[in-house]
Order: sequence, then structure tokens, then C-alpha cells
Amino acid sequence: MTIEYLFNLFLLISALHGFAFSIVLFSSKNGREKSMVYLNLLILAISINNLQSWALEKGLLQNKFALEYMQFSWHFLAMPFLYMFLVHYLDLPQKSFNVLKFAVPAFILMVIAQISFVVYYSDSASQERLDYIYERYSSLEEFFSMLTSLSFFIYSMYILYKKENLFPKILSFDNLKWLYSFFILSSVGYLLWILALVVKISLNFSDFLFSYYPLRVFTTVLIYWLGYQGFKQIRILKERENIRKSLLIDLNGNFSVDTIKVDTEKSPSQSQAERHKEQFQEIDDFIKSKKKYLSTKYTLQDLAKDTELSSSTLSLIINNIAKKSFTDYLNEMRIDLAKTLLLDPEYSDYTITSIGLESGFNSKSTFYTVFKKHTGNTPVEFKKLALTPING
Repeated sequence: MTIEYLFNLFLLISALHGFAFSIVLFSSKNGREKSMVYLNLLILAISINNLQSWALEKGLLQNKFALEYMQFSWHFLAMPFLYMFLVHYLDLPQKSFNVLKFAVPAFILMVIAQISFVVYYSDSASQERLDYIYERYSSLEEFFSMLTSLSFFIYSMYILYKKENLFPKILSFDNLKWLYSFFILSSVGYLLWILALVVKISLNFSDFLFSYYPLRVFTTVLIYWLGYQGFKQIRILKERENIRKSLLIDLNGNFSVDTIKVDTEKSPSQSQAERHKEQFQEIDDFIKSKKKYLSTKYTLQDLAKDTELSSSTLSLIINNIAKKSFTDYLNEMRIDLAKTLLLDPEYSDYTITSIGLESGFNSKSTFYTVFKKHTGNTPVEFKKLALTPING
């Protein structure tokens, strides 16, 4: 079993997997969302490209339609589709250029040019000569495709890294770490592409296919990983939006900035413990009414600004009256809300991640850890136990 055989098998399996995954995505609840449509088109472009490469290696396309080759640059469409997915996921379609107005006509012209090129030379050159000429031509086309793709890639990175002020809404639901990771890994893919093209030219356009093996495997795995992540994140995004609406929180992520003036004057007849109890009640009412615990970044220093009490005084009050730290005090409220959401039939099909994040936790792992600490069970175990009928 040779490396070439394994690579061709990978191309076929990845292509079939991509088509199946696209059907699943399109048939899903959020499959008609514009961001999902472009993500789906991205996966389809890579799948078709892999299927085409496999068919060429097996000799299935030769001598069809008067062509000896058919290597259309489906990968040319990948980055434009990724760009369109990005701007729709970040909710920026009105502030961004529709690159498909350029990419699709350019791709069609490349297809027409390639067919015309091969038809023209197929009757006027020997097979060996045609091989050489075609590989040189396709290398020029590939070089153009790479430069164009790289331009879209760099501009997409610019939008993601430098224009966070343009998409505050999405940042209140998603920290976008998965997208940052994708772009970092994509940089490796471009390096592999450049290396493969350099090897192809240095070998005078013959016996170069091995140089594309790492590139094809890496980019295919990366694109399908993006598909899974995008599918999951869009579902979580929609679920979080629905939960947040039900909790009557500003969808832009702007929690109330109201403050409270906690009474600091002590009556002569009051003990310090009684005074702290009254102050704690005011603080507790304020945090619950303003849903401050739903903000993952709400700290003791923030509470100090809201109440005009020092952090040390607040810490003392909460520790003395609630008998717990400020973090545990907030987490208890978050856990109570999470329990309610987990058992609410309206959210029975929602992911645990969506419920945890909208309850005020900054990650799924933190939610699981804190939930088990407070209840003795994971969220999944809690839900299962609570919904399981008790047999007499």
C-alpha cells in the first residue's frame, strides 16, 4: 500500500464526507442562514476539488469532451466563500464588499480559458508536449488563484483582528477564539501551498504531485474542522440569542450600568453585624435586579464602583453575611439560573454550552466544574436525574 494510494483514498473519502456533511448542514435547523450557506459552499468547493483530483489520478476524466485534462480551480472559490461566511457571521454584510461579484465571474473565465487552451493544443501537440505546456499554464492559473486567495485571506484577517468595534453584538455571544485559531492555522496552509508550487516549478512541472500531499490533507482537514465548528457555533449563537431575549437582556450585550447608593450611616443602636446585614440586602437586591451575575467579567471592583463602597468592605460584608466569597456568591446565582434553564421544556433541545454561557459562565469547562462543585453532579447528570420519574 503506497503513499500515493493512501492519498488518493483520502481524497475520495474526504470528498464523499464533504458532500454528506453539506447535506446535513443544509437540512439542519439553521442551514438556510446566510453564513451557513456560504460555509456550506466552502465545504462543497473543497469536496469537488478533492473529487476532481481523485478522478484525475484514476484517469476517469481523460479523453472526455475532447479534453485530456480537467483541473478546474475549485479552490479559487474557497477563500471568497470563507470571506462571505465571515462577514455574515459577524453581521457585517452592509459594511463589506461582496467579493463573489468578482470571484464567480473570474472562476467562470478561468474555466472557459482552460477548456479553450486544452482544445486548442490537443490537436497540435504531442502528448508529452501537451503535458508540459498544460502544467505550465495551470501553474500560472494556480499562481493567480493563490495571490487572489491570499488577498482575500489577509483582508479577512484584517476585519477579524482590527475591526472588533464593527461587531459588538457577536462578541457578546462568541469570543471568536475558534475563528482566530482557524486563521492562524490557515497561514500554515498558505506556506504549504507556496512550498508545493516552488517544488513544482523547480522540478520543471513533472513528478511533483508528492509536494501537494501535505497541502491537500492539511487544508481538507482544516476546512472540515471549520465546518463542524461553524455549525456548532451558529447553533449556540441562535440558542443564546433566544435565551437572552427570554431573560430580557440587551442583545448588544450591554448590561445595566445603573448604580446604587448603599447606606453607610450606622444607627447608634445597630451593631456592625446588623449594619452589614442591611447593606448586604441592598447589594443582593441590586445584583439580582440588574442581573449583574450574568456578566462574565463582573468583578468585586465593578461592584465597588456601582455601590461606592471599597472592595475590602464589600468582601467583608459578603463573607460575613453570605458566608462565601464574592465569586462563589455570584456563581450560586448563575447555577440557580442554569438549573431553571436546564429543566425548562422550552430549552430541552438546547446545548449545555448555550445554557452555561448565558447563565454567566465564560466557558463550558468552567460551567461544568462550578456546577458539579455546587450540586455534586454535572449539568447532564442533574438534568437526567431531575427528569427521570421516581418509581414507587
